[in-house]
Amino acid sequence: MNLPALRFRQVSKRYGAASVLRGVDLELRAGECFGLVGVNGAGKTSLIKCLLDFCALDGGDIEIFGQPHHLPAARQPLGFLPERFTPPYYLTGADFIRYLLSLQGLAYDPSAVHAMLAALDLDQDALKRTVRSYSKGMTQKLGLAACLLARKPLYVLDEPMSGLDPKARALLKDQLRALRQNGSTVFLTSHALADVDELCDRMAILHDGGIRFSGTPAECRARFGAQTLEQAFLTCIA
Repeated sequence: MNLPALRFRQVSKRYGAASVLRGVDLELRAGECFGLVGVNGAGKTSLIKCLLDFCALDGGDIEIFGQPHHLPAARQPLGFLPERFTPPYYLTGADFIRYLLSLQGLAYDPSAVHAMLAALDLDQDALKRTVRSYSKGMTQKLGLAACLLARKPLYVLDEPMSGLDPKARALLKDQLRALRQNGSTVFLTSHALADVDELCDRMAILHDGGIRFSGTPAECRARFGAQTLEQAFLTCIA
């Protein structure tokens, strides 16, 4: 039996007196694309911070491919792109990618880098420019390129479409589908429910610190008697 890519069991997190996560149970199957959705402040980013061991749990446990999440070895198969991605402004695009790959013991392959930039519609000239000159969309594409070049079994992407134009969004969707076809697991958050409906095998709605729904987008629409995922979401959190 294959181990789940991710397993959250009764995960709780508090910041002072505020309880942000209240006994979250969630399981991601290996090789699926899974979308986590919720309003601002629902706890999505806090759940990711707990997963990455950026903050301590107040209850429960998390496993990555069967290993406790707090072990450095457990996070080795994981690639991560934060919602507010801010690379060092003084590095060139090539320097940044080279640095990120070196941290993982990977070589900088110019042909692979050029192919990834083309796949995300980022001009090759960006490799020579410092990040301080990048637009928001260019910065996002650089982060995605560095993340995807690592070729990980599991990707955690917090609002990966942020700042992307329609062409880049469509190209990124192609990349995410290719990852899934090649056996990688994708765990993404998104405020664009149409993207979740299009891309994700399954999804979960996190609201007020707890999971209100977990299943396929089609099951979500059927559960709440809605024609669109947006309508189902509004009914779920009402």
